[in-house]
Amino acid sequence: MIRSRSLTLLSLFCLLPLLLTSLAQAAPRYVDSPPLLRVIDTPVGEVQAGPLQLPVITWGGDIATIHANGDARTTASGSLFAQAGLDLRLVREDIFSEQVKAYLAGRSPFLRGTLGMINMAAERLAADPRTQPVILYQHTWSAGGDALVVKPGIHSATDLRGKTIALQAYGPHVEYMTKVLADAGLSGSDVTLRWLPDLTGSANTPMAALYEEDVDAAFVIIPDALALTSNGTVGTGAEDSIKGARILLSTKTANRIIADVYAVRADWFAANRDQAERLVQGLLQGQQALAELMRARESQGAEYRKMVTAAAEMLFDSAQAVADVEGLYSDAEFVGYNGNREFFANPNYPRNLDRLTREAQSAFQGIGLMSAAVALESAGWDYDRLRSALSSATVAPAGMAGRFDQAEVASVVARRQQQGTLGEGELFSFEIFFQPNQNDFSPDLYRDSFARVVDLASTYGGAIITVEGHSDPMGYLREKNQGSAEVVLGRIKQSARNLSLSRAVAVRDSLVGFAATQGVALDPSQFAVIGHGISAPKSGVCGSDPCAPKSEREWRDNMRVVFRIVQIEAESSLFRPL
Repeated sequence: MIRSRSLTLLSLFCLLPLLLTSLAQAAPRYVDSPPLLRVIDTPVGEVQAGPLQLPVITWGGDIATIHANGDARTTASGSLFAQAGLDLRLVREDIFSEQVKAYLAGRSPFLRGTLGMINMAAERLAADPRTQPVILYQHTWSAGGDALVVKPGIHSATDLRGKTIALQAYGPHVEYMTKVLADAGLSGSDVTLRWLPDLTGSANTPMAALYEEDVDAAFVIIPDALALTSNGTVGTGAEDSIKGARILLSTKTANRIIADVYAVRADWFAANRDQAERLVQGLLQGQQALAELMRARESQGAEYRKMVTAAAEMLFDSAQAVADVEGLYSDAEFVGYNGNREFFANPNYPRNLDRLTREAQSAFQGIGLMSAAVALESAGWDYDRLRSALSSATVAPAGMAGRFDQAEVASVVARRQQQGTLGEGELFSFEIFFQPNQNDFSPDLYRDSFARVVDLASTYGGAIITVEGHSDPMGYLREKNQGSAEVVLGRIKQSARNLSLSRAVAVRDSLVGFAATQGVALDPSQFAVIGHGISAPKSGVCGSDPCAPKSEREWRDNMRVVFRIVQIEAESSLFRPL
């Protein structure tokens, strides 16, 4: 499961000529994707004694694990893990099914993957109570390492209906795909899925499949996405790009979908709870130490070089792959203590363990990856006790406020409004309606719609959400039909803009208040409020004026507020990642 932006700097350039030659010779090999319950038949064994085998994968979160182990494969004397009384052997295993086999056989009591991957294996793991998975710890959220690349004609997620999508079987993008479809009002039955055995670096990957004429979209890692889209713009068709291909959505925007976690066997956990807690404490301390080292890399040159070369050797089999390691780090958002507490212990957090599990398992049953829901347990840590070993800076509330530059957002939105291009980068949109002369937008009236916005804002933390008010044009049209002066008509238009803006502001404020009552703090800087007035009625525009509604339905449909979730990754100055 290799997901790194900077792989293009070393690995991808080396692999690309061979890959393209392979692509020209043969079509990619597609595979079936039945439930893992039917695929893996490894007998369950007892967990082996000796140094515990702890799997790591080629991902940014695992750099902290390596650092906590003393920048070594086996626990180094004086390391954070050694201080915690742990004796570990780190083993890189990027093929999740191989991890599952080792877990079942007892070679390791641990699994390292995305929460979606753990859920895909949950039926098989829960078939024996000894191997029921217990979720211990969250490393990171993917915050830029994964992307959905689409061909021309697909402008928003809703355009995926009827299209063919390529992705790796049992890989890190399955929950990504199902969540995007669900938020667009679609399901697996609305698309055709093409499963590939590999994630990257071969002729049997989603990237390779996208070159086929009958494949419309692919979930890929960022290096492959950049190659397909002429370095993240629009594919020119030159070199390895596909003409017109572009990144519809990456995890820089959809930054609360892919959660990387550790799980442990229930039998080992029951017998070794204290050791498991010390492991989690060491992982938290490792994240803290790595963050401090990254901040002080200029002054801590020798220690930094030791860390980054050890990670390069372990994750890429080359001490020279320093740029790749740094790319992994930049694509991961470490959650630390506060994020773990939110994920496991806050029932109101929109992207917590239980909600992501229900979301994933429901979708997986819909596409045939699971036959029934399986309860996932968490360790139930005492987070106050875990907190005692960490610095105050590490456990301070993370906070989401101010992640966007509001002045820049306002400027971009105003420019797009003038150009009529507000829909550029739109991922999802939906409307709420109001009555004539309505000024109250109580959450009681819009609870379901507000709950949906809270979920979208929490899931797509790198997108801006426009709240766009629209007004009824009938008053203006009546005055124009009566021959009113242009100055009067101008005042009516301005009044309609003011009214629609005030309503949009009222809706936003009511939404933020609703979220607060649910224990969710929305970031006000993520929302851009717009008053369209009568310029974009549902009844259309006739010449330079709104068309007169032809029915009561058209008249009422003009009185609305539109929520639009807009990707702004190209506007890099707008967003400040955590």
